[in-house]
Amino acid sequence: MDATLPKSVRLASIRRVAFVMSNAIGDSLVSMVIVQNLRASGIDVCVFGTPIYALRHWFPHVEIHPLPREADCAARLEPFDAVLQMHRHQPFAQLAGAHPHVIDLHDIEYADAHGCMAERFVQFCRTRFGIVTGTTENGITAPATLKHRRYRHRVVIHPEASTDDKRWSRARFIALARRLQALGYEVCFVIAPSERARWSELETLGIAAPAFDDLHALACWVYESGWFIGNDSGIGHLASNLSVPTISLFRRRAVAERWRPAWGTVRVVLPWQWLPTSRLKEKFWREALTCRRVVAVFRQLAEQG
Repeated sequence: MDATLPKSVRLASIRRVAFVMSNAIGDSLVSMVIVQNLRASGIDVCVFGTPIYALRHWFPHVEIHPLPREADCAARLEPFDAVLQMHRHQPFAQLAGAHPHVIDLHDIEYADAHGCMAERFVQFCRTRFGIVTGTTENGITAPATLKHRRYRHRVVIHPEASTDDKRWSRARFIALARRLQALGYEVCFVIAPSERARWSELETLGIAAPAFDDLHALACWVYESGWFIGNDSGIGHLASNLSVPTISLFRRRAVAERWRPAWGTVRVVLPWQWLPTSRLKEKFWREALTCRRVVAVFRQLAEQG
C-alpha cells in the first residue's frame, strides 16, 4: 500500500470512503482532519476504530463504527470506493487483501517535510483528493451539557506515554505537581488502569488520580479542566483538541515539529539543547528538561488566561 491512489481509480469517482482508524488516540484525532476535509468536499466518509468509537459523541455528524474483526473487513468495506488507513500494519496488517483500493499514509507520516501531522494531512487532502481549501480542524464538538474549563484551577497531568522513551522523569512529575499545588492549583494525574501500579504512592503524596469508566468520560472531565501538562501522548492531543491550554513535553525538536498537538493554545517544552548529539539528547533528555523550566512556561501561560 502507498499514499497514491491506484491509477484505476479516478478522483471524481470516489464518493464513499472508509477510514480504518489507528488504535492510538492521538493518531485517530489527527486522522479526523482528513475526515473533516473529505466531508466538506462532498465525499461521504465512514469511520471504523476503537478509540474514535469511544469518542463518537464528540463527532455527532460523522458515521463511526467499532473496529470490525479482520475476518469481516472484506464484507464491511466492499461498499466503499476507497479505504484509508494511517499505518501500513496497524490496526490491520493485510488490509490490502480486503479491498482493491487501500491508501495508507506511511509516506505522509515519514516524509522529510515541514509541518505537524495535522498540517501534513491537510496537504495530503489537497494533493490526493484535489481539495483546494483545507483545514486542520477535525470537527470535534463538545456535548451541550458541558462547560468549557469550568474548573479553571484544575491542572491535568498525564505522566505516561505509549513508550518509555517519551516519558519524562516520574520524580520530576511529582515535583511539578507539588510546585503547582503550592501555587494554589488543584492537580490531578490521569493514569490508565494498567499504569496505576507504577504510581501507587500518589495518594500518600496527596495527589489525586481519578478513575474514568471510558475515554468519553475522560474527555468530558478534561474539557472542563483548566490546564493540561503531559508527555507526547494521545491525551495531550485530546486536551489540545478540546482547546484546553496544553503544555507538551518532547525529547527532541524534530519529534516535536512532527507530532506536536495541532489545536488551541499549545506550548512545546524541550530539554536544554546543550547536549551535542542526537544520541546523547535521546539518552539524557529527562535530565536536561527541568521542573523549573516547565513551571516557568506554565506561569507564562497562566498569565495569559
